[in-house]
Amino acid sequence: MDIEAGQAAPEQGRGPRVAGRLWPPVRTGLAWSGAVVYPFVTYVTFDHGQQGFDALMVLASIALTAVVASLLRRRPLPALVFLLLGAVTATMEMRKTEVSYLQIFVGVCAVGYLAATRPRRTSVAAALMAFTAQLLSLFAFPPDGGCDPTAGVPPQGMVNGCAPSGWVSNNGETVAFIAVALIAAWMVGSSSRERRAHAQALRSQATARAITAERLRIARELHDMIAHSIGVIAIQAGVGSRVIETQPAEARNALTTIENTSRETLAGLRRTLVALRKPESDAATGAELAPDHEDVTPREPTPGLADIDRLVASALDAGVRVEVRWPGGREPLPADIDLAAFRILQEALTNVVRHAGTDTCRVSVERRAAELSIEIEDGGRGGLPAGTGFGLVGMRERVALLHGRFTAGPRPEGGFRVAALLPVPEEGR
Repeated sequence: MDIEAGQAAPEQGRGPRVAGRLWPPVRTGLAWSGAVVYPFVTYVTFDHGQQGFDALMVLASIALTAVVASLLRRRPLPALVFLLLGAVTATMEMRKTEVSYLQIFVGVCAVGYLAATRPRRTSVAAALMAFTAQLLSLFAFPPDGGCDPTAGVPPQGMVNGCAPSGWVSNNGETVAFIAVALIAAWMVGSSSRERRAHAQALRSQATARAITAERLRIARELHDMIAHSIGVIAIQAGVGSRVIETQPAEARNALTTIENTSRETLAGLRRTLVALRKPESDAATGAELAPDHEDVTPREPTPGLADIDRLVASALDAGVRVEVRWPGGREPLPADIDLAAFRILQEALTNVVRHAGTDTCRVSVERRAAELSIEIEDGGRGGLPAGTGFGLVGMRERVALLHGRFTAGPRPEGGFRVAALLPVPEEGR
């Protein structure tokens, strides 16, 4: 029975997956079908509107207008053709000034949207299409043109029993009005698009600068680690050279220390330098803007997880009580892994203090078979920290340099969670 139940589960879940794959093309087909019938529905709506508009037809026209307008996001120029056809049929069937203004309004909105969301070549083509369609329709079917030519002698200032149309009598002003409206809409939309592009460029540059600053800080800390290791090697080498004849056991211990220290340092140096040689564009993939972050040059021995109590004390002084758990116990780590773990905890706790708005926080550091797991959770506001710094970028970059995995985001039950998995090389296990 268990096997049959296990085999039935995929069959039960296959239907929703198939429906999910089929729905997008079906939705697109229905939208374009609505675009095709849109001009006809508009024509019928305004044709019946001569004796009074029907509410259902008006609602159908409005709904189809929204459908055609939504297609501007995917296929802007074909969708604009259907949108203009609908507006032209309305002007053709009901020659009133209000309808002519409505046609111009539709074209202006479409051109402004395309100028704000599409490349300049597409938006310029759309503006020319709208200008041509509106101009031809307004001169071919001018407002107030549906007058009775058999009427008697018209009064003073009347033509065929009707007031002369301003669209017909002032051709130059009509052209200028349409052109100015479309140009103004295009300029507003284009300006909006350029501002967004400029803001995106600034964000990309700021992220790149944050990554560069973080790499420089990592390089300085790596220098400190190497300098410390070389100092140990030099001291042990001096001890070994002095006692090699009188105390061979001590000399052997010194050589063993030199070997272990050099291997550990070379392994950490190799991992970090290989990562630092990657192009910035590769390292920046998936990076995001984040909270306040300061570039501080280390002035003391390289910190590690052994100094986590200092972070806990600092957070407590700021009003946040940190609960630290070590599910796998404490074990020695390679210097670069130990430093990265400390910096991740330091930045995450700083974010909790500055942005979470809570007085408690939970930290879990677990040494697994081939990786180190770090989790920081709080029960605060839960949103992404607001600010102009780059703390999350720095943490993500540190994890990426060590070929680990990093996640950060609000928790479903509330609060915020930062998690990092750092692979531990075999020589550090």
